[in-house]
Amino acid sequence: MSVERRDFLVEVGTEELPPTALHGLELAFAASVCDGLDKVGLLRGTAASFSTPRRLAVLVKRVALQQPEQSIRRRGPPASAAFDGSGQPTRAALAFAESCGVPVTALERREEAKGTFLYFVATKPGAPSTQLLPEIVRNALDALPIPRRMRWGSGDAEFVRPVHWLLMIQGPDVIPASLLDVVAGNVTRGHRFHAPRALRVASPASYERVLRERGRVVADFAKRRDFIQQSVAAAAASLGGRALLTERLLDEVTALVEWPVALSGSFEERFLQLPREVLISTLQDHQRYFAVEDPQGRLLPSFITVSNIESRDPEKVREGNERVVRPRLTDAAFFWQQDRMRSLASRSGALDTMTYQARLGSLGDRARRVRALAGEIAAALHFERSTAERAAELCKCDLLTAMVGEFPELQGIMGEHYALADGESAEVAAAIREHYLPRSSGEDLPRTRAGIALAIADKLDTLASIFAIDAKPSGTKDPFGLRRAAIGLLRILIEQRLELDLRAFIARAVQLVRSDLERHRLAAADTRAAHAKTGDTTRSSTKSAAAAQPIDEQIYEFIMERLRAHYLERATVAAHAGSASPTTEMFDAVLASRPTSLLDFDARLRALSGFLELPEATALAAANKRTANILRRAAAAAGEQTSGLGADAGADAGMDAKVDLEVDVEGLREPAEVRLFDAMRALHEPVARAIAQREYSNALGRLAQLGPPIDAFFDQVMVMDEDPKLRANRLALLRQLHGLFMGIADLSRLPG
Repeated sequence: MSVERRDFLVEVGTEELPPTALHGLELAFAASVCDGLDKVGLLRGTAASFSTPRRLAVLVKRVALQQPEQSIRRRGPPASAAFDGSGQPTRAALAFAESCGVPVTALERREEAKGTFLYFVATKPGAPSTQLLPEIVRNALDALPIPRRMRWGSGDAEFVRPVHWLLMIQGPDVIPASLLDVVAGNVTRGHRFHAPRALRVASPASYERVLRERGRVVADFAKRRDFIQQSVAAAAASLGGRALLTERLLDEVTALVEWPVALSGSFEERFLQLPREVLISTLQDHQRYFAVEDPQGRLLPSFITVSNIESRDPEKVREGNERVVRPRLTDAAFFWQQDRMRSLASRSGALDTMTYQARLGSLGDRARRVRALAGEIAAALHFERSTAERAAELCKCDLLTAMVGEFPELQGIMGEHYALADGESAEVAAAIREHYLPRSSGEDLPRTRAGIALAIADKLDTLASIFAIDAKPSGTKDPFGLRRAAIGLLRILIEQRLELDLRAFIARAVQLVRSDLERHRLAAADTRAAHAKTGDTTRSSTKSAAAAQPIDEQIYEFIMERLRAHYLERATVAAHAGSASPTTEMFDAVLASRPTSLLDFDARLRALSGFLELPEATALAAANKRTANILRRAAAAAGEQTSGLGADAGADAGMDAKVDLEVDVEGLREPAEVRLFDAMRALHEPVARAIAQREYSNALGRLAQLGPPIDAFFDQVMVMDEDPKLRANRLALLRQLHGLFMGIADLSRLPG
């Protein structure tokens, strides 16, 4: 039996919504509405979503007017408890039947593995869509990713902005509902100034046309964005230039207007003497204007603005925008002139007066730590150490300039300009700008050697500092940008193919931070002692960091989790392309060996991927798993604690520290254990040599030869013999076997 279906439309009309969140809210609203329809079984077609500064809307094609018939299946008490000895229903059976609204005789008996139970089985007609849709929309609105909701008027409704109207129709009919203190109807509202009156929507299909033709509103976000892009490009072309169109600015401007109209404006040519980034930041970030450049890439004294109104006097709108931007550019020119009256180096002393974080001291402390790290990293990478150290001395100084105080997004960028004006070398100046890179996903990496060393040092210090005060990210909260720092660090090391002992430099960064924390702790203690002598008993709120937990491994693990995501993302891409890729088990197997360098990690992972294609790989993985389990049980029996990444994931270096690593050759009694020992001894030197040269494929290929003697050992030898000497000797043999493989990866973590 076919069910009648009609289009469904819901629109929530509000005060102006936050522009940076608008498109995300639109997509989330549509996804939640569709998910709600699917959950209750209402058949539907495709969905379209709309958003403007004053509305969120979803249109779903061909939504069923009736839910399908619903089957009901409830399990009641066991038959043994439902009836007494004479077969009469007990209170349990009567209560269950009453809750189902039927007599006991209507219940069924069904056999299950645990016995016979009473069941209520029935069907009921599906609910009409008019009953289901209001709750679906309510749940979708409640589920929107709104960090902070607001109230308005005297009601209890909460939403991202006050709600003024609600349109909810299926076909031509209004869905009776009241949401967010507003009663649903079939009217929308057009442009706030061009068409402020209510507009009736006869059907969902006419919604977009009604708003465009009668309401002067382009409701579709993507269409509005495309129109803005074309209009801005055309306006720039009429000026003989090209508009600087960025995705972020296009999205934000699209979210600010309902009826876009592109207009050009101009400013005095004298402002072109300002650094390019200052002009662009003023126009784009502060005014939401599009800058214009000529065919040679030089900025023109012009801009394009997108108005939300089609004025009868466009010249007045143009003049208004020019009048607004002029003071901003005048301020920027003043800051530029004033800042250059002092060198960056002359500002370094004042960094000690600026707090980086209450428990971590000043920006001066941070700059000195970064300088020490940058110099050592540069030396390790065979870069010029003095250049990296000089850049580190100056890299935070532009934070004290008036320009960066007014335009924080220009930190680093202005540092480069001021350094060049001071006569610093081009590499030092570039490193000051590059040490913040990459600022976001997909952004360029530092290119100069000093910039690379400084960027790594800055990110390591950030991680070490925040972990040291136990303020690491929790859930989705990451106020200090540690995930961004870790991902940036990984990108630099991986994409630049840098050979760096990451674990050693994490430890060095932690050491420098701890030294500063201890110094601040002692200074605070001296201050408290002085206050006590003068009768001032005020206690410092600064906490001691002397007893901070060992955090080197925490930071390493944190970075490795980001690396895991990097490899899994690559694996997804490779899977779509139909090629083999590392699995999470392979990643864990390599991680267990604790590689110090990311290039080393990658080499091990590639070798392991190739090894797993060998016919012996599965058996060897199973043998390693068995070895790890035996060693772990032996360690547990001896009362030892497992260590590493987790006892359930496989063996590691510390799980059986009390087991003697030396094998008593004379104590090997069974031919199978003698053969295994001889095979291991023959492979020890060539495998160690291959590992030292990072020829991991070669090493794993040699270790594959151990397959037959390992199988024979487990088939013919009782490891946990009652004789303690035999047992200890065989455990030592397995420990050496495990160590051979652990030089590359922990195969016990692989399926097998």
